[in-house]
Amino acid sequence: MSISPFDSALYRDLFTDREVATLFSDSAEIRAMLLVEGMLARVQGDLGTIPAESAAFIHRSAQEVQIDPAALAQATGQNGVSVPALVAAFRKAMEAPDHAQYAHWGATSQDIIDTGLALRLRQALALIGARADRLLDALARLAQAHAETPMVARTYGQTAAPTSFGAVAASWGWPFLAHLDRLAALRARVLAVSLSGAAGTGAALGHEAAETRVRLAEALKLEDPGRSLHTTRDHVGELAGWLTLATGSTGKIGEDLLLLAQSDTGEVRFAESGESSTMPQKQNPVGASVLVALARHVQALNGAVQGAALHRQQRDGAAWFTEWLSLPAMVMGAAKGLALAADLAEGLKVQAGAMAGRLNAPLGLIHAEALSFALATHLPRPEAQARVKAACKEAVATGMPLPELLQAAYPGLDLAAAVVPGAMPGQAPREARDFAAAVAARRKNGAEG
Repeated sequence: MSISPFDSALYRDLFTDREVATLFSDSAEIRAMLLVEGMLARVQGDLGTIPAESAAFIHRSAQEVQIDPAALAQATGQNGVSVPALVAAFRKAMEAPDHAQYAHWGATSQDIIDTGLALRLRQALALIGARADRLLDALARLAQAHAETPMVARTYGQTAAPTSFGAVAASWGWPFLAHLDRLAALRARVLAVSLSGAAGTGAALGHEAAETRVRLAEALKLEDPGRSLHTTRDHVGELAGWLTLATGSTGKIGEDLLLLAQSDTGEVRFAESGESSTMPQKQNPVGASVLVALARHVQALNGAVQGAALHRQQRDGAAWFTEWLSLPAMVMGAAKGLALAADLAEGLKVQAGAMAGRLNAPLGLIHAEALSFALATHLPRPEAQARVKAACKEAVATGMPLPELLQAAYPGLDLAAAVVPGAMPGQAPREARDFAAAVAARRKNGAEG
């Protein structure tokens, strides 16, 4: 197994979102950093910080020059950052020393790396948002179609009371409406320019330091944070937290699907499943298992990123390196989780018959709550609940259905209405339809906006 399954040729189809993966390649990182260097030079040329002719040359060269990432590896290993070697290679490739000397004027490595990352995150978050939209649409269709499809609700892994599969699908989807709202709010804080110079003071950038940062942000279509971001890493922590929430919600879907698809449950089937190397009868829920694994992995990495908030003094290599080791994998985990969850939801085959069969289990224990409330119209609520609880134990011991036991004990009462299949779904159908309507409204508002 490779060090990271995310960029493994063997495991990439299991764990990797290929579109997002292209944004986190070495070549993509270098291209983003060169774009920042070129745009910085252009802005500084406009401000008169560096000669305009040199600025134009550097800006054009940054779009044309090709630099091999492998050629920077040794120096990066020694320096701890890639920018010194990148700038040296860039200046050499320009073959114009008089112009090249003005490249990277007043900036520091963290400015270039963090701003380049913001450019790539902008694309990655757009892709992630699109995958979340696709998942929402799939879950809304399930919720609408199965708002009235009855099934057993389970709490603590035990049969609880009737619900509908549409309500279950809605419970999977509601968090993503909130996640997308959170994503929209954090974008301005995460997709920001970093331009503060060596110690965060911008001293080498000259009197135009603040104006340079503002114009660079405008040129790159990023936000101006109005301050140094070198050691205030709350924006990175906020993004990591969001990625953890998103994968936690897809992991929840995976956990539920694993249980619903068990051989002895069989309430859902998948459009595609995995094969066993030795047991022909098996259809392994690979996709659902990946969702759970990705959620656990991202949650673990989130601890590392939040710890990196302990960023010492004005620059801290250890904290910064921790972000590099963790954040790309978190982005990948969220992207793959959302795409895979959408695939599963779109292809999910709901087994309504199996769901109904469990509601109609011979002992009728699913109706215990409904029967206790029906009985409570004639007895004090605590007494009614105690009577039904005792009757449940008797039903298990004797094999006599719970409704029959209680009807025999209270022949003067009509308890039949409480045991009609689907008689007490509560707000489940409405919950399902409300969610589908909320997704439709969001889609309409987005289209109109």
